[in-house]
Amino acid sequence: MPAAAEDVILAFGDSLTAGYGLPVEEGFVPQLEGWLRENGAEVEVINGGVSGDTTAMGRQRLAWALGDAPDLVILELGANDMLRGMDPAAAQENLAAMIEEIEDAGARVLLVGVRAASNYGAGYRTAFEGMFPELAEEYGLTLYENWFSAVEGEDLNAARAAFIQSDGLHPNAEGVERIVDDLGPVVLEELDALDAPAG
Repeated sequence: MPAAAEDVILAFGDSLTAGYGLPVEEGFVPQLEGWLRENGAEVEVINGGVSGDTTAMGRQRLAWALGDAPDLVILELGANDMLRGMDPAAAQENLAAMIEEIEDAGARVLLVGVRAASNYGAGYRTAFEGMFPELAEEYGLTLYENWFSAVEGEDLNAARAAFIQSDGLHPNAEGVERIVDDLGPVVLEELDALDAPAG
């Protein structure tokens, strides 16, 4: 029997995807690829994360990143729009354009959301956090609602001390491991969907 063909996953996002502040091997992409392989998936995960990227920046470079012909794209952008107080409507428009571009390239999209900081007020938070489920519903996507859900315990201060780097923004290696353990099964389901017969 010939070796099974690898599925190519493009992890496309900002510093959370890129592995900011961590040795390369402890970042999100290497940890996710290792987890998926340990769980039986023949995959290559490409790091398409760029620290500081907003949705507009990601939209500008997406075509180049899709040159790797991924089967699945994990789309994680929006946190920097939120940190800069940018209009959620513009971020939603950018994400929608990227989803369409990815699907036009023949890849499946797994959308990853993030929470808004409380200092922008309830209206901003509602608009920002609401764009992710709205997009998922509009395009029929699987949504992983909150990148940080696996590292947010009941005691947020304790969780931050254990799983977040000293900058208060980025997960440490153990935090990434917890995120991968939680997100990994969702990615496996998306890979299974790639192989499911049409119809």
